[in-house]
Amino acid sequence: MDIKVWMYLVYLAVSIGLTIWVARALSRNGQVFLEEVFADERLARAVNNLLVVGFYLLNLGYVTVAMKHRDPVGSTSQAMEELSIKIGLVLLVLGALHFFNVFALSRYRRGRLRQLATHPPIAPIGRLPMQPGPQGAYPTAHPTGPLPTGPLPTGAQPGAGSTSQPPSR
Repeated sequence: MDIKVWMYLVYLAVSIGLTIWVARALSRNGQVFLEEVFADERLARAVNNLLVVGFYLLNLGYVTVAMKHRDPVGSTSQAMEELSIKIGLVLLVLGALHFFNVFALSRYRRGRLRQLATHPPIAPIGRLPMQPGPQGAYPTAHPTGPLPTGPLPTGAQPGAGSTSQPPSR
């Protein structure tokens, strides 16, 4: 047989073996994560099976598309170099699919937990005093420091100025 045919056979064997091994490992170890994400064991199993099928379809589809090599392979060293590039790309695709799935499921989980939260993220410390203002006007800021001590300026009336109580009418 030609060197190129051997290269194809080794490529298919290694790629399919890696795909099956990674899919089983992700399925087995990802089940716990999916149960946490969906909070329903039956739904987690179903999603896990769908992810495995999609993983097989995408990866094996990539393996078969990337199998073709246009240039002739004249030596065993050229075949090994081409084989390492092809298998390296398969591993990169496997890793990218894995990280995309984990990212998407983490975002889904974070949104679900945010919806289930019943308390505010930060407990309220107190209330700000509301100052009544004129009818129809927007509230204005009033200083809340201590009242000034000492003599009043000329023309000033006691009770006017910066107080927390509204002036009496």
